[in-house]
Amino acid sequence: MKLHRRTFFHLAAGAAASPALVRSAWAQAYPSRPVRLVVGFAAGSAADIVARVIAQWLSERLGQQFVVENRPGAASNVAAEVVVRAPADGYTLLLVTAANTIGVTFYEKLAFNFIRDIAPVGGWSRVPYIMGVNPSVPAKTVNEFIAYAKANPGKLAMASTGIGSGSHVVGEMFKMMAGVTMLHVPYLGGAAALTDLLGGQVQVMFDALPSSIEYARTGKLRALAVTTATRSAALPDVPTLGDFVPGYEASGWIGLGAPRNTPSDIIDRLNKEVKAAFADPNMKGRIAREGTPLEGSPAEFANFIAAETEKWAKVVKFANIKPD
Repeated sequence: MKLHRRTFFHLAAGAAASPALVRSAWAQAYPSRPVRLVVGFAAGSAADIVARVIAQWLSERLGQQFVVENRPGAASNVAAEVVVRAPADGYTLLLVTAANTIGVTFYEKLAFNFIRDIAPVGGWSRVPYIMGVNPSVPAKTVNEFIAYAKANPGKLAMASTGIGSGSHVVGEMFKMMAGVTMLHVPYLGGAAALTDLLGGQVQVMFDALPSSIEYARTGKLRALAVTTATRSAALPDVPTLGDFVPGYEASGWIGLGAPRNTPSDIIDRLNKEVKAAFADPNMKGRIAREGTPLEGSPAEFANFIAAETEKWAKVVKFANIKPD
C-alpha cells in the first residue's frame, strides 16, 4: 500500500509526540494507589510530626493516601537507602532534611550517593535553631558570650542531640566562625540534652526552635540568638546570630525527594501541590508558627541542597567530626 507523503509526516509526528503524551497521561493519573513517605526518624519526632502534616495535605489534594513509614537510623540514611532502592514511579518518597546533607560528608562509606540518587521534589519549611544558655552564664548577648568563652577556653560545655546531628554541626560552625573553644557533650536525643542545659550541667545548646521556645519564653533558658538569616516571628525580640558573627546562617529544614529517574511530570505535580500549601492561609500560618516556607521549584531545591551539602562539608572537615 502506497503511503502518501502528507500522511507519513502526520504519523511520524504523532509517533514522536507519543512518549510525551504517555508521560503527561501518567502524571495526570498519578497517584492511582497509596504513596509511602519514608521518614528517617522515629514516630513523634519533630520531623515525623511535619511529615504527617505534609502527608495529610497531599492526601487531601491528590485523593490518595500518603502514608508515613518511619525508618529511623544512621541520621536518616537508612530511610534514604530505602527510597534510593525503590522503583522510580512516584510511589515512594523521602522526607529530606538537613541531616541528609550533613551525612554526605559525615558518613564516608554510604551505599548510595545522596546528591546523585535522590531527585529533589521541593522544600517545605525551614526552622531556626536557638542559641540558648543556662541563666547562670554571665552573658546577655552573643558578643558577651564569645568574650566569656575566650576568657575561659574549654570550660564551657556545649550540649547536642548527638554526634553529627544538626544541633552539633550548627554549634561547631559557631565555634569555627567565632574562634571559641567549648567542650562538646553529645546526648542521645534532645530531651536529655535540654534537661541538663536547664539544670546547669552544660552551659549552651543550639536547639531547634520548636523544642526550646517555651523555655526561652519563660526565662528558663536565655535565648541569645536565632541561627537563621532573619529573626523568627515566634521570637521577634531575639536577634540573629549573624548580627554578631557576620555570614553565619543555619537552619533545620524539611522537603521531599524521590528516587532518581522519577518522571519529571510526577515530580512537577508533587511540587505544584506542595507549593499550594504556601498559598493556603491555614497551612501557611501553621508553618509560620515555627519557621518559614521553603518555597521553590525542584531545580531551586536541588541548588539549595547542593549549597547545604557544601556548607556542612566544610564544618564537618574543620571540626573533624566522625561517627562513633
